[in-house]
Amino acid sequence: MAARHLILAIDQGTTSSRAILFDAQLRPVTSAQQEFVQHYPASGWVEHEPEDLWESTLAVCREALVQAGAGAGEVAAIGITNQRETTLLWDRRTGAAIHRAIVWQDRRTAERCAALEAQGHGGLVAARTGLRLDPYFSGSKIAWILDNVPGARERAERGELAFGTVDSFLLWRLTGGRVHATDATNASRTMLFDIHRGEWDAELLALLDIPASLLPEVRDCAALFGETEPELFGGAIPIRGIAGDQQAATIGQACFSPGMLKSTYGTGCFALLNTGAKAVASQSRLLTTIAYQFGGERHYALEGSIFIAGAAVQWLRDGLGIIERASQSGPLAANADPGQQVYLVPAFTGLGAPHWDANARGAMFGLTRNTGPREFARAALEAVCFQTLDLLEAMRADWPEAEGAGTVLRVDGGMVASDWTMQRLADILSAPVDRPEVLETTALGAAYLAGLDAGLLPEPAQFGDRWRLERRFTPTLAAEPRRALVAGWRDAVRRTLSSTSP
Repeated sequence: MAARHLILAIDQGTTSSRAILFDAQLRPVTSAQQEFVQHYPASGWVEHEPEDLWESTLAVCREALVQAGAGAGEVAAIGITNQRETTLLWDRRTGAAIHRAIVWQDRRTAERCAALEAQGHGGLVAARTGLRLDPYFSGSKIAWILDNVPGARERAERGELAFGTVDSFLLWRLTGGRVHATDATNASRTMLFDIHRGEWDAELLALLDIPASLLPEVRDCAALFGETEPELFGGAIPIRGIAGDQQAATIGQACFSPGMLKSTYGTGCFALLNTGAKAVASQSRLLTTIAYQFGGERHYALEGSIFIAGAAVQWLRDGLGIIERASQSGPLAANADPGQQVYLVPAFTGLGAPHWDANARGAMFGLTRNTGPREFARAALEAVCFQTLDLLEAMRADWPEAEGAGTVLRVDGGMVASDWTMQRLADILSAPVDRPEVLETTALGAAYLAGLDAGLLPEPAQFGDRWRLERRFTPTLAAEPRRALVAGWRDAVRRTLSSTSP
């Protein structure tokens, strides 16, 4: 193999860590994946062991290299993409975390966020960060750790601790503690970052009583972040790209033009609509976020976040025992009784956009004596489709240009391998759904960022020319059956919302 022609993408997700080795044409060469344990210490709480995140990431990187028979000298760069908002604080001297990672799904700070909202701070948060005052984001999670881990606040005030989302934590470990940094997309998900000025916001830090000394340096998505410790992979490898997973998928789907829309179906579902250099303020409870930043120039997106997508299929498998493998859900749903219409509102950890109801909990409607595993499977998969429709309609309301562009949704993530689910998505959206040849677009985006900074890959416009369609799903459902389906969904959601819903 020629020297320095491979790119290693780290995709550290909510339920597993993956590494994919790409060649200089961004073709996957080898990959490795390792799941890790989820911890649920209380209702609505979700945690990860920090060492599980690190050790699984290190293991899959080494495995991908071994499979390819490649050494560090053949890898031009590493790109990192990560589960966003998940929050870690660690000791700057030892690198040891002072608490389990609090996962993005975690709702323990709902009361604090509600109190801040009631005090009138929601407008400030939205204006500066594009986000809502919600436990989803990192800011209130940081404050919780500082307030609940003995001595943490005092240590933070002394500058002994560091905060990071998962990308920062991995970067710290990979570089042997030499680099404490993040990229603009991950920073934009903390509820502490002014997305218009591109800076940490002192007023928001004061609101949550968070010392600025905790925070990482913020850089472009494609930038030199440092080099790995040589002993990790048998030689130093430059780390040249970082983006949060949904922004990385947006990049991997080549959604570089305003009006382009992608939706990723993993544990949750996240739809991003590129709005270009304009940060569109949502009136529909969507988020305004940084889509990517190159050369100091920020590009923005409207984002809708669904907390439960693939996690509903995991619930079928692990909670109910209806299926043994996720891939069984589509065929099971396809054979459901057409005479029954069962709705699952998967508010297991609250409802995300556009409802933002942290206190809602999951519910099923339309059960009969004949309801069984097939109907449960169809309800779980359709819930993802209905929630995507909610997001799309909210985006059109916020940014009318999206309607005029003629919506085509580019999809990725584990769930999109199901033909049944993608056809149902097209039918419920009444819009085409495009599935690319390369489904691992999150890792692809991370690899592109690293390859771009390493000089191996072209600028975004030329990269977009490489995007390839595997299959387009076009709507086939008639208007009246679709209208009835959607009306039933909206009634189910209405009955699920809590009394505290905004």
